[in-house]
Amino acid sequence: MGNIVAIVGRPNVGKSTLFNRLIQKREAIIDSVSGVTRDRHYGKSDWNGKEFSVIDTGGYVVGSDDVFESEIDKQVELAIDEADAIIFMVDVEAGITGMDEEVANLLRRVNKPVLLAVNKVDAANRLNDAAEFYGLGLGEFYPLASISGSGTGELLDALVEVLPEVEEVEESELPRFAVVGRPNAGKSSFINALIGEDRYIVTDIAGTTRDSIDTKYNRFGFEFNLVDTAGIRRKAKVKEDLEFYSVMRSVRAIEFSDVCLVVVDATRDFDSQVQNIFWLAVKNSKGVVILVNKWDLVEKDHKTTKAYEAHIREQIAPFTDVPIVFISTLTKQRIYKAIETAVEVYNNRSKKIQTSKFNETMLPIIERTSPPAYKGKFIKIKYCMQLPTKTPQFVFFCNLPQYIRDGYKRFLENKLREHYGFSGVPIKIYFRKK
Repeated sequence: MGNIVAIVGRPNVGKSTLFNRLIQKREAIIDSVSGVTRDRHYGKSDWNGKEFSVIDTGGYVVGSDDVFESEIDKQVELAIDEADAIIFMVDVEAGITGMDEEVANLLRRVNKPVLLAVNKVDAANRLNDAAEFYGLGLGEFYPLASISGSGTGELLDALVEVLPEVEEVEESELPRFAVVGRPNAGKSSFINALIGEDRYIVTDIAGTTRDSIDTKYNRFGFEFNLVDTAGIRRKAKVKEDLEFYSVMRSVRAIEFSDVCLVVVDATRDFDSQVQNIFWLAVKNSKGVVILVNKWDLVEKDHKTTKAYEAHIREQIAPFTDVPIVFISTLTKQRIYKAIETAVEVYNNRSKKIQTSKFNETMLPIIERTSPPAYKGKFIKIKYCMQLPTKTPQFVFFCNLPQYIRDGYKRFLENKLREHYGFSGVPIKIYFRKK
Protein backbone atom coordinates (compact mmCIF):
# COMPACT_ATOMS: atom_id res chain seq x y z
CA MET A 1 0.00 0.00 0.00
CA GLY A 2 1.63 3.21 -1.13
CA ASN A 3 0.98 6.72 0.07
CA ILE A 4 -1.57 9.04 -1.48
CA VAL A 5 -0.50 12.51 -2.62
CA ALA A 6 -3.13 15.11 -3.56
CA ILE A 7 -2.50 18.12 -5.79
CA VAL A 8 -4.73 21.07 -4.82
CA GLY A 9 -5.10 24.67 -5.95
CA ARG A 10 -7.46 26.89 -7.88
CA PRO A 11 -8.25 26.18 -11.56
CA ASN A 12 -5.74 26.87 -14.34
CA VAL A 13 -2.58 26.98 -12.23
CA GLY A 14 -1.22 23.87 -13.98
CA LYS A 15 -2.24 21.06 -11.63
CA SER A 16 -3.08 18.65 -14.45
CA THR A 17 0.19 19.31 -16.26
CA LEU A 18 2.14 18.43 -13.13
CA PHE A 19 -0.09 15.41 -12.54
CA ASN A 20 0.50 14.12 -16.08
CA ARG A 21 4.23 14.63 -15.71
CA LEU A 22 4.26 12.64 -12.45
CA ILE A 23 2.37 9.66 -13.80
CA GLN A 24 3.34 9.56 -17.46
CA LYS A 25 6.33 7.26 -17.41
CA ARG A 26 4.52 4.89 -15.10
CA GLU A 27 1.30 5.08 -17.07
CA ALA A 28 3.06 4.03 -20.24
CA ILE A 29 4.23 0.92 -18.42
CA ILE A 30 1.14 -0.02 -16.48
CA ASP A 31 -1.68 0.86 -18.81
CA SER A 32 -2.44 -2.52 -20.28
CA VAL A 33 -5.93 -1.58 -21.42
CA SER A 34 -4.95 -0.97 -24.99
CA GLY A 35 -6.58 1.87 -26.82
CA VAL A 36 -8.56 2.97 -23.81
CA THR A 37 -7.98 6.40 -22.41
CA ARG A 38 -10.16 7.39 -19.49
CA ASP A 39 -10.44 10.46 -17.36
CA ARG A 40 -7.12 10.42 -15.65
CA HIS A 41 -7.28 12.03 -12.27
CA TYR A 42 -5.58 9.24 -10.44
CA GLY A 43 -2.36 7.48 -11.25
CA LYS A 44 0.73 5.88 -9.81
CA SER A 45 4.11 7.49 -9.62
CA ASP A 46 7.45 6.71 -8.11
CA TRP A 47 10.55 8.69 -7.32
CA ASN A 48 13.83 7.34 -5.97
CA GLY A 49 12.22 3.95 -5.45
CA LYS A 50 9.28 5.26 -3.41
CA GLU A 51 5.92 4.51 -4.93
CA PHE A 52 2.86 6.65 -4.32
CA SER A 53 -0.56 7.37 -5.82
CA VAL A 54 -1.30 10.85 -7.12
CA ILE A 55 -4.72 12.46 -7.19
CA ASP A 56 -5.44 15.58 -9.20
CA THR A 57 -8.32 17.17 -7.36
CA GLY A 58 -8.89 19.66 -10.16
CA GLY A 59 -10.21 16.96 -12.41
CA TYR A 60 -13.29 16.63 -10.28
CA VAL A 61 -14.64 20.16 -10.52
CA VAL A 62 -17.55 20.90 -12.75
CA GLY A 63 -17.26 24.06 -14.84
CA SER A 64 -13.66 24.51 -13.86
CA ASP A 65 -13.26 28.14 -14.86
CA ASP A 66 -15.65 29.73 -12.46
CA VAL A 67 -15.42 27.28 -9.65
CA PHE A 68 -17.23 28.33 -6.54
CA GLU A 69 -15.04 28.76 -3.53
CA SER A 70 -17.02 26.11 -1.73
CA GLU A 71 -16.06 23.47 -4.29
CA ILE A 72 -12.37 24.22 -3.83
CA ASP A 73 -12.79 24.19 -0.06
CA LYS A 74 -14.44 20.80 -0.31
CA GLN A 75 -11.59 19.38 -2.35
CA VAL A 76 -9.00 20.74 0.01
CA GLU A 77 -10.80 19.28 3.00
CA LEU A 78 -10.99 15.93 1.25
CA ALA A 79 -7.31 16.05 0.44
CA ILE A 80 -6.63 16.90 4.07
CA ASP A 81 -8.70 13.91 5.21
CA GLU A 82 -7.53 11.30 2.77
CA ALA A 83 -4.05 12.14 1.48
CA ASP A 84 -0.71 11.57 3.19
CA ALA A 85 0.87 14.67 1.69
CA ILE A 86 -0.48 17.66 -0.22
CA ILE A 87 1.07 19.66 -3.06
CA PHE A 88 -0.51 23.13 -3.10
CA MET A 89 -0.02 24.77 -6.46
CA VAL A 90 -0.04 28.51 -7.15
CA ASP A 91 0.79 30.56 -10.23
CA VAL A 92 3.58 33.16 -10.22
CA GLU A 93 1.90 35.14 -13.03
CA ALA A 94 -1.24 35.71 -11.01
CA GLY A 95 0.49 36.34 -7.68
CA ILE A 96 -1.39 35.59 -4.46
CA THR A 97 -5.16 35.59 -5.04
CA GLY A 98 -7.95 35.60 -2.48
CA MET A 99 -8.64 31.96 -3.24
CA ASP A 100 -4.99 31.04 -2.67
CA GLU A 101 -5.18 32.70 0.74
CA GLU A 102 -8.29 30.76 1.60
CA VAL A 103 -6.67 27.44 0.65
CA ALA A 104 -3.54 28.40 2.61
CA ASN A 105 -5.70 29.11 5.68
CA LEU A 106 -7.11 25.59 5.51
CA LEU A 107 -3.70 24.04 4.95
CA ARG A 108 -1.92 25.87 7.76
CA ARG A 109 -4.09 24.06 10.27
CA VAL A 110 -3.08 20.62 9.01
CA ASN A 111 -0.57 18.35 10.61
CA LYS A 112 0.32 16.72 7.29
CA PRO A 113 3.17 17.70 5.01
CA VAL A 114 2.18 20.51 2.63
CA LEU A 115 4.51 21.44 -0.23
CA LEU A 116 3.94 24.81 -1.87
CA ALA A 117 4.69 24.61 -5.60
CA VAL A 118 4.96 27.94 -7.44
CA ASN A 119 4.31 27.22 -11.10
CA LYS A 120 5.28 29.02 -14.32
CA VAL A 121 8.66 30.12 -12.96
CA ASP A 122 10.41 29.67 -16.30
CA ALA A 123 12.81 32.60 -16.15
CA ALA A 124 15.25 33.92 -13.58
CA ASN A 125 13.41 37.22 -13.05
CA ARG A 126 10.26 35.26 -12.20
CA LEU A 127 12.10 33.78 -9.24
CA ASN A 128 12.07 37.18 -7.52
CA ASP A 129 8.32 37.45 -8.12
CA ALA A 130 7.87 34.04 -6.51
CA ALA A 131 9.21 35.36 -3.20
CA GLU A 132 5.83 36.96 -2.44
CA PHE A 133 4.43 33.47 -1.77
CA TYR A 134 6.28 33.41 1.56
CA GLY A 135 3.32 35.61 2.47
CA LEU A 136 1.05 32.55 2.51
CA GLY A 137 2.72 31.45 5.72
CA LEU A 138 3.50 27.94 4.50
CA GLY A 139 7.27 28.30 4.69
CA GLU A 140 9.61 27.11 1.93
CA PHE A 141 8.29 26.99 -1.64
CA TYR A 142 9.35 25.07 -4.76
CA PRO A 143 9.59 27.08 -7.98
CA LEU A 144 8.86 25.02 -11.08
CA ALA A 145 7.62 25.11 -14.65
CA SER A 146 5.32 22.13 -14.98
CA ILE A 147 5.24 22.42 -18.77
CA SER A 148 9.00 22.01 -19.23
CA GLY A 149 9.39 20.03 -16.03
CA SER A 150 12.16 22.19 -14.60
CA GLY A 151 12.09 22.21 -10.82
CA THR A 152 9.96 19.06 -10.57
CA GLY A 153 12.91 17.00 -9.35
CA GLU A 154 13.50 19.24 -6.32
CA LEU A 155 9.80 19.13 -5.47
CA LEU A 156 9.77 15.32 -5.68
CA ASP A 157 12.95 14.97 -3.62
CA ALA A 158 11.27 16.99 -0.88
CA LEU A 159 8.02 15.05 -1.27
CA VAL A 160 9.47 11.57 -0.81
CA GLU A 161 11.44 12.84 2.19
CA VAL A 162 8.22 13.78 4.01
CA LEU A 163 6.00 10.85 2.98
CA PRO A 164 5.25 8.66 6.00
CA GLU A 165 6.82 5.21 6.07
CA VAL A 166 4.24 2.76 4.82
CA GLU A 167 3.63 0.13 7.44
CA GLU A 168 4.18 -3.26 5.95
CA VAL A 169 0.89 -5.02 6.41
CA GLU A 170 1.28 -8.63 7.34
CA GLU A 171 0.57 -10.69 4.28
CA SER A 172 -2.56 -12.57 5.10
CA GLU A 173 -2.99 -16.00 3.60
CA LEU A 174 -6.66 -15.26 3.16
CA PRO A 175 -8.12 -13.67 0.04
CA ARG A 176 -8.98 -9.99 0.47
CA PHE A 177 -12.24 -8.82 -1.03
CA ALA A 178 -13.12 -5.13 -1.30
CA VAL A 179 -16.70 -4.00 -1.79
CA VAL A 180 -16.61 -0.84 -3.91
CA GLY A 181 -19.00 1.26 -5.97
CA ARG A 182 -20.62 4.65 -5.95
CA PRO A 183 -22.42 5.96 -2.85
CA ASN A 184 -25.83 4.41 -2.12
CA ALA A 185 -25.43 1.55 -4.56
CA GLY A 186 -25.87 -0.87 -1.68
CA LYS A 187 -22.32 -1.58 -0.50
CA SER A 188 -23.20 -1.39 3.18
CA SER A 189 -26.35 -3.43 2.78
CA PHE A 190 -24.37 -6.07 0.89
CA ILE A 191 -21.89 -6.26 3.73
CA ASN A 192 -24.66 -6.38 6.33
CA ALA A 193 -26.45 -9.11 4.39
CA LEU A 194 -23.21 -11.07 4.43
CA ILE A 195 -22.58 -10.60 8.12
CA GLY A 196 -26.18 -11.19 9.07
CA GLU A 197 -27.64 -10.19 12.41
CA ASP A 198 -25.86 -13.00 14.18
CA ARG A 199 -22.46 -11.63 13.13
CA TYR A 200 -20.42 -14.41 11.54
CA ILE A 201 -17.32 -12.44 12.21
CA VAL A 202 -14.35 -14.27 13.59
CA THR A 203 -12.18 -11.25 14.31
CA ASP A 204 -12.30 -7.56 13.63
CA ILE A 205 -8.89 -6.23 12.77
CA ALA A 206 -9.47 -2.52 12.86
CA GLY A 207 -6.96 -0.14 11.42
CA THR A 208 -4.96 -2.49 9.21
CA THR A 209 -5.35 0.31 6.70
CA ARG A 210 -5.88 3.69 8.09
CA ASP A 211 -9.50 3.89 7.15
CA SER A 212 -10.85 0.57 6.21
CA ILE A 213 -11.80 -2.25 8.46
CA ASP A 214 -10.61 -5.71 7.68
CA THR A 215 -13.17 -8.24 8.73
CA LYS A 216 -12.39 -11.92 8.74
CA TYR A 217 -15.28 -14.07 7.58
CA ASN A 218 -15.85 -17.72 7.73
CA ARG A 219 -19.03 -18.53 5.94
CA PHE A 220 -20.42 -20.76 3.19
CA GLY A 221 -17.30 -22.84 3.77
CA PHE A 222 -15.08 -19.97 2.62
CA GLU A 223 -12.69 -17.93 4.66
CA PHE A 224 -11.78 -14.46 3.51
CA ASN A 225 -11.05 -10.93 4.66
CA LEU A 226 -13.45 -8.19 3.73
CA VAL A 227 -11.92 -4.77 3.24
CA ASP A 228 -14.84 -2.56 4.14
CA THR A 229 -14.59 1.15 3.53
CA ALA A 230 -18.30 1.67 3.37
CA GLY A 231 -19.28 3.06 6.71
CA ILE A 232 -16.12 4.65 7.91
CA ARG A 233 -15.49 8.23 8.92
CA ARG A 234 -18.36 9.82 7.08
CA LYS A 235 -17.80 13.53 6.92
CA ALA A 236 -21.12 15.30 7.30
CA LYS A 237 -19.62 18.30 5.52
CA VAL A 238 -18.98 16.44 2.33
CA LYS A 239 -21.84 15.97 -0.07
CA GLU A 240 -21.97 12.19 -0.33
CA ASP A 241 -22.37 12.22 -4.06
CA LEU A 242 -19.14 14.04 -4.79
CA GLU A 243 -17.48 11.77 -7.34
CA PHE A 244 -14.03 12.70 -6.16
CA TYR A 245 -14.91 11.50 -2.69
CA SER A 246 -16.02 8.03 -3.64
CA VAL A 247 -13.10 7.57 -6.01
CA MET A 248 -10.66 8.74 -3.36
CA ARG A 249 -12.12 6.30 -0.86
CA SER A 250 -12.12 3.47 -3.37
CA VAL A 251 -8.44 3.98 -4.16
CA ARG A 252 -7.30 2.73 -0.78
CA ALA A 253 -9.70 -0.21 -0.65
CA ILE A 254 -8.82 -1.29 -4.18
CA GLU A 255 -5.05 -1.07 -3.71
CA PHE A 256 -5.41 -3.13 -0.59
CA SER A 257 -7.46 -6.01 -2.01
CA ASP A 258 -7.12 -9.07 -4.22
CA VAL A 259 -10.62 -9.03 -5.69
CA CYS A 260 -12.99 -6.06 -6.01
CA LEU A 261 -16.72 -6.59 -5.83
CA VAL A 262 -18.07 -3.62 -7.79
CA VAL A 263 -21.64 -2.96 -6.68
CA VAL A 264 -23.83 -1.37 -9.37
CA ASP A 265 -27.24 0.15 -8.70
CA ALA A 266 -29.43 -1.29 -11.48
CA THR A 267 -31.78 1.69 -11.31
CA ARG A 268 -28.93 4.13 -11.97
CA ASP A 269 -27.11 2.42 -14.81
CA PHE A 270 -23.45 1.58 -15.25
CA ASP A 271 -22.43 5.24 -15.36
CA SER A 272 -19.05 6.95 -15.68
CA GLN A 273 -18.47 6.95 -11.94
CA VAL A 274 -18.86 3.19 -11.65
CA GLN A 275 -16.72 2.80 -14.75
CA ASN A 276 -13.97 4.88 -13.15
CA ILE A 277 -13.99 2.59 -10.13
CA PHE A 278 -14.01 -0.48 -12.40
CA TRP A 279 -10.99 0.74 -14.43
CA LEU A 280 -9.21 1.66 -11.23
CA ALA A 281 -9.42 -1.98 -10.16
CA VAL A 282 -8.34 -3.22 -13.59
CA LYS A 283 -5.38 -0.87 -13.74
CA ASN A 284 -4.25 -2.09 -10.35
CA SER A 285 -4.44 -5.69 -11.69
CA LYS A 286 -7.12 -6.73 -9.23
CA GLY A 287 -9.70 -9.43 -9.82
CA VAL A 288 -13.18 -8.02 -10.53
CA VAL A 289 -16.74 -9.23 -10.03
CA ILE A 290 -19.63 -6.95 -10.95
CA LEU A 291 -22.66 -7.20 -8.65
CA VAL A 292 -25.88 -5.71 -10.01
CA ASN A 293 -28.03 -4.73 -7.03
CA LYS A 294 -31.68 -3.56 -6.84
CA TRP A 295 -32.59 -5.49 -9.98
CA ASP A 296 -35.98 -6.11 -8.37
CA LEU A 297 -36.72 -2.37 -8.70
CA VAL A 298 -36.13 -2.14 -12.45
CA GLU A 299 -39.16 -1.90 -14.75
CA LYS A 300 -39.02 -5.33 -16.35
CA ASP A 301 -40.97 -4.51 -19.53
CA HIS A 302 -38.01 -3.21 -21.47
CA LYS A 303 -35.06 -4.91 -19.85
CA THR A 304 -33.93 -8.46 -19.36
CA THR A 305 -30.91 -9.48 -17.31
CA LYS A 306 -29.35 -10.65 -20.58
CA ALA A 307 -29.77 -7.25 -22.21
CA TYR A 308 -28.48 -5.43 -19.14
CA GLU A 309 -25.48 -7.72 -18.96
CA ALA A 310 -24.71 -7.10 -22.63
CA HIS A 311 -24.99 -3.36 -21.99
CA ILE A 312 -22.41 -3.56 -19.18
CA ARG A 313 -20.03 -5.64 -21.29
CA GLU A 314 -20.24 -3.02 -24.00
CA GLN A 315 -19.14 -0.38 -21.48
CA ILE A 316 -16.17 -2.37 -20.20
CA ALA A 317 -14.78 -3.54 -23.55
CA PRO A 318 -12.15 -4.71 -24.37
CA PHE A 319 -11.98 -6.38 -20.93
CA THR A 320 -15.32 -8.19 -21.14
CA ASP A 321 -14.35 -11.46 -19.49
CA VAL A 322 -15.80 -10.42 -16.13
CA PRO A 323 -18.44 -12.27 -14.09
CA ILE A 324 -21.68 -10.33 -13.56
CA VAL A 325 -23.97 -11.49 -10.74
CA PHE A 326 -27.48 -10.10 -10.15
CA ILE A 327 -28.12 -9.80 -6.43
CA SER A 328 -30.61 -8.31 -4.03
CA THR A 329 -29.23 -7.15 -0.72
CA LEU A 330 -32.78 -6.89 0.60
CA THR A 331 -33.85 -10.47 0.02
CA LYS A 332 -30.23 -11.72 0.22
CA GLN A 333 -30.75 -13.27 -3.16
CA ARG A 334 -27.53 -14.70 -4.71
CA ILE A 335 -25.30 -13.25 -1.97
CA TYR A 336 -23.73 -16.68 -1.65
CA LYS A 337 -23.23 -16.80 -5.43
CA ALA A 338 -21.44 -13.43 -5.26
CA ILE A 339 -18.90 -14.70 -2.73
CA GLU A 340 -18.47 -18.01 -4.51
CA THR A 341 -17.69 -16.08 -7.72
CA ALA A 342 -15.21 -13.84 -5.90
CA VAL A 343 -13.41 -16.92 -4.62
CA GLU A 344 -13.26 -18.36 -8.16
CA VAL A 345 -11.80 -15.09 -9.46
CA TYR A 346 -9.28 -15.09 -6.62
CA ASN A 347 -8.19 -18.59 -7.64
CA ASN A 348 -7.99 -17.57 -11.31
CA ARG A 349 -5.74 -14.69 -10.35
CA SER A 350 -3.25 -16.96 -8.63
CA LYS A 351 -3.25 -19.62 -11.38
CA LYS A 352 0.17 -20.83 -12.53
CA ILE A 353 0.59 -22.57 -15.88
CA GLN A 354 3.47 -24.96 -16.45
CA THR A 355 5.75 -23.65 -19.21
CA SER A 356 5.88 -26.86 -21.25
CA LYS A 357 2.09 -27.25 -21.18
CA PHE A 358 1.67 -23.57 -22.02
CA ASN A 359 3.84 -23.91 -25.13
CA GLU A 360 2.04 -27.12 -26.14
CA THR A 361 -1.24 -25.23 -26.14
CA MET A 362 -0.24 -21.81 -27.47
CA LEU A 363 2.35 -22.57 -30.19
CA PRO A 364 -0.03 -24.55 -32.43
CA ILE A 365 -2.59 -21.73 -32.10
CA ILE A 366 0.07 -19.21 -33.12
CA GLU A 367 1.11 -21.43 -36.03
CA ARG A 368 -2.46 -21.55 -37.31
CA THR A 369 -2.91 -17.81 -36.93
CA SER A 370 0.44 -16.13 -36.96
CA PRO A 371 0.86 -12.39 -36.39
CA PRO A 372 0.19 -10.39 -39.58
CA ALA A 373 3.34 -9.41 -41.46
CA TYR A 374 4.31 -5.80 -40.97
CA LYS A 375 6.18 -3.70 -43.55
CA GLY A 376 6.89 -6.92 -45.43
CA LYS A 377 8.52 -8.52 -42.39
CA PHE A 378 7.35 -11.82 -40.95
CA ILE A 379 7.01 -12.20 -37.21
CA LYS A 380 7.90 -15.54 -35.68
CA ILE A 381 6.93 -16.35 -32.10
CA LYS A 382 9.16 -19.16 -30.85
CA TYR A 383 8.44 -19.63 -27.17
CA CYS A 384 6.21 -18.38 -24.38
CA MET A 385 5.92 -18.56 -20.62
CA GLN A 386 4.08 -17.19 -17.60
CA LEU A 387 6.14 -14.74 -15.55
CA PRO A 388 6.65 -15.49 -11.84
CA THR A 389 4.56 -12.46 -10.83
CA LYS A 390 1.75 -12.21 -8.30
CA THR A 391 -0.81 -11.54 -11.02
CA PRO A 392 -1.05 -13.28 -14.41
CA GLN A 393 1.55 -11.91 -16.83
CA PHE A 394 2.84 -13.70 -19.90
CA VAL A 395 5.77 -13.16 -22.19
CA PHE A 396 6.04 -14.27 -25.83
CA PHE A 397 9.52 -14.36 -27.36
CA CYS A 398 9.78 -13.43 -31.02
CA ASN A 399 12.09 -11.96 -33.63
CA LEU A 400 10.35 -8.56 -34.08
CA PRO A 401 8.39 -7.69 -30.94
CA GLN A 402 8.03 -4.04 -31.98
CA TYR A 403 5.86 -5.02 -34.98
CA ILE A 404 3.16 -6.84 -33.05
CA ARG A 405 -0.12 -4.95 -33.19
CA ASP A 406 -2.75 -4.54 -30.46
CA GLY A 407 -5.24 -6.65 -32.36
CA TYR A 408 -2.96 -9.68 -32.26
CA LYS A 409 -2.22 -9.12 -28.61
CA ARG A 410 -5.96 -9.22 -27.94
CA PHE A 411 -6.29 -12.38 -30.03
CA LEU A 412 -3.68 -14.11 -27.85
CA GLU A 413 -5.34 -12.85 -24.69
CA ASN A 414 -8.70 -14.24 -25.83
CA LYS A 415 -7.13 -17.63 -26.58
CA LEU A 416 -5.45 -17.64 -23.18
CA ARG A 417 -8.77 -16.92 -21.50
CA GLU A 418 -10.52 -19.58 -23.58
CA HIS A 419 -8.06 -22.29 -22.61
CA TYR A 420 -7.17 -21.39 -19.06
CA GLY A 421 -10.18 -19.59 -17.58
CA PHE A 422 -9.02 -16.22 -16.31
CA SER A 423 -12.51 -14.86 -15.83
CA GLY A 424 -12.51 -11.59 -13.87
CA VAL A 425 -8.72 -11.22 -13.98
CA PRO A 426 -6.76 -8.61 -15.95
CA ILE A 427 -3.92 -10.24 -17.91
CA LYS A 428 -0.73 -8.59 -19.07
CA ILE A 429 1.04 -9.79 -22.19
CA TYR A 430 4.55 -8.75 -23.23
CA PHE A 431 6.56 -9.45 -26.36
CA ARG A 432 10.32 -9.72 -26.04
CA LYS A 433 13.17 -10.39 -28.39
CA LYS A 434 14.34 -13.98 -28.18
